[in-house]
Amino acid sequence: MKARKRRIHQVDQENFWPSFTDMISTIAIILFFVMFLMYINNIVTGKSLEFMKKDLDDTQKQLEASKLEISQAQENLRLLKIDLDSTMAEVQQGQIALKLSQEEIDAQKQIIASSNQELGNLRQKLQGIAVLRLDVLTAVKDSIEANIGKTNTAGEPLVTISDTGNIIINESLVFDTDSYVIKEGGKALLDQLAKSFEEVLKDPEIRSSIDSINIQGHTDERGTGSYNRDLGSKRATAVVNYLMVSNSNLESQFGKYFLASSFSEYRKVVTGTTDEAYAQNRRIEISVILKDSHIQDVINEYLQESLKAFENTQNSGQ
Repeated sequence: MKARKRRIHQVDQENFWPSFTDMISTIAIILFFVMFLMYINNIVTGKSLEFMKKDLDDTQKQLEASKLEISQAQENLRLLKIDLDSTMAEVQQGQIALKLSQEEIDAQKQIIASSNQELGNLRQKLQGIAVLRLDVLTAVKDSIEANIGKTNTAGEPLVTISDTGNIIINESLVFDTDSYVIKEGGKALLDQLAKSFEEVLKDPEIRSSIDSINIQGHTDERGTGSYNRDLGSKRATAVVNYLMVSNSNLESQFGKYFLASSFSEYRKVVTGTTDEAYAQNRRIEISVILKDSHIQDVINEYLQESLKAFENTQNSGQ
């Protein structure tokens, strides 16, 4: 019995050690495998960490670059805002300047319109003065024609109005050739001329504008200049003297307006050397000379009115 137990015990011991050894080997293998896995895991984890760190560094760099771009964009935006504010200020100033310019243009237009109106008024007044000169001579001509007719017995016109606005009396109606003695046939014409001038000069408004009434002697080109000048002067003087003798009222009241002058042969109305041309150039012309002071008064009045209108416009603009 004891031997049997001892044999069983011996067998158990023999079976125990191989099993223990196998178990230990298995554990060792497991531990090795676990350590190997841990090693592999460490390697993999290290690589991942390196990649992650690199990615993180790249991301950080990109973030810094983005921050820099954002900062630059913000700076550009700030500069753009400054430029925009400056541009807006310039636009506002331009609008103000444009408004002021438009106001100035409107004011200038008003001044121009007013000046044009004043110029129109001045033109009318000056035309009125110029027409007055012609009206005086036309009134004299009409008076002569109404009282003694338009032509003489030969059909020649007694008086005409020239392109220069002067009354023309044909020399042959009043003087013989190369003479300054008034013909009997011409006295009736001069008598009516004296009466007509008296009637016209009685008007104070007309008289206030007249400086003088010039009786001019004109000759043809035959003869010397000095001879013709003397002949023309004597004929003009003879006409003035006859007018004063014919109408004493004309001399006493208005004699200061009349003067005699000679233009010799130098103011021809036609050119040529025919008898007809000579006859037309031999003539007595009567010219009404207006007062320069009267014309100047009209101009001064216009200038004063224009200056006043300009000052009013300037004051209203302020």
